[in-house]
Amino acid sequence: MVSSRASEVAELLWELKRAKKVATYSTLAKQAGFSAGMNGRTMATTIRTIRRDWPHLEWWRAISDDGLLPKESEQETKLRESGYEFEEAKGKRGSVVIKSMESHLMSWQQVAEAAAE
Repeated sequence: MVSSRASEVAELLWELKRAKKVATYSTLAKQAGFSAGMNGRTMATTIRTIRRDWPHLEWWRAISDDGLLPKESEQETKLRESGYEFEEAKGKRGSVVIKSMESHLMSWQQVAEAAAE
């Protein structure tokens, strides 16, 4: 049985895909109505469930709050294939971050404001 958290986040991942954006664990969890958990653990578990139950969803659009990704990870590869560019993470050997990450983050507030106009 799929958790309600996973269902909510799955819907948000679909929105991210349509918007061609990424979102942090905390932002996704807040939008879905729960806490990401300590160090994003609840969100990481939710993403594992989504990968298992809905493998077609672009789970890789959910990124840790610090934006760090292991260099040459599956997530980095998927994001590169989607057109994202990366740079070495300062002071974090073996990690990368999305270049100009702020410009790639989803803002549901902006979506809501645009819909209200």
